[in-house]
Amino acid sequence: MPSEIQLGSHTIRSHGYQVARFHMHDWLILLLLVVIEVVLNVIEPFHRFVGEDMMTDLKYPLQDNTIPFWAVPIIAIILPFIVIVVFYFIRRDVYDLHQAALGLLFSVLISGVLTDAIKDAVGRPRPDFFWRCFPDGKGVFHNVTGDVMCTGVSSIIKEGHKSFPSGHTSCEYNLSTTYISALVIFLHMLHHILLSISVYNQFWCIN
Repeated sequence: MPSEIQLGSHTIRSHGYQVARFHMHDWLILLLLVVIEVVLNVIEPFHRFVGEDMMTDLKYPLQDNTIPFWAVPIIAIILPFIVIVVFYFIRRDVYDLHQAALGLLFSVLISGVLTDAIKDAVGRPRPDFFWRCFPDGKGVFHNVTGDVMCTGVSSIIKEGHKSFPSGHTSCEYNLSTTYISALVIFLHMLHHILLSISVYNQFWCIN
C-alpha cells in the first residue's frame, strides 16, 4: 500500500479522497452487488408444485411482519454505522472508518445476495402461502396437474415463494458480527488505555 495512505489518526478531510480512490475497485464490486441484489428481487422465484393436500401446513394466518420492513436497514446498517462513526471520532483514523464501512456494506450485500439467490432457487412456500394465494379462502387447483392456481395479488404471492432461508436470520447474523467486531475494538482500546495508565503510575512512583 502506498505510504501516503498509511494514515494513523488522519481525518476524512485530509485523507478521505485518497483512501476512497485507492479502494475504488472495492466500491465498484459493492455497486455490482447492489445491481445483483436488485435483479434477484425483481425476477420471479421458482414456483414449486403445491398440491391441495400440501396446503394443510400452509394455512397459517397472513399477518404483518413483527419487525416492519423499514426497520431492517435501520437495525442492520444505520445503527452499526453509528457505532463505526463514534469510533472514528474517538480514533480520528479515516482508514479505520473506511475499512469498517466497507466491511459492513460487504457483509450486508453478500449476505443479501446469497440469501435472495437461494430463496429464488428453492421457492419454498411460506407457512401462510394459502392465504397469499387465495385471499378469499377458496382454493383453485389445476384439473390435470393439481397444482395451485393462485388468485391473489401477484406481489404478495411472489413473496410467498421465499420462505427459505430466513432473511431475518441473515440480518441478525450480520448485526451480531458487526457488534462483536466493535466490542473487540473497544476492548483493544481499553487495554491500551489501561496499559498507558499503568505505565504512567509506575513512572510517577519512580519519580
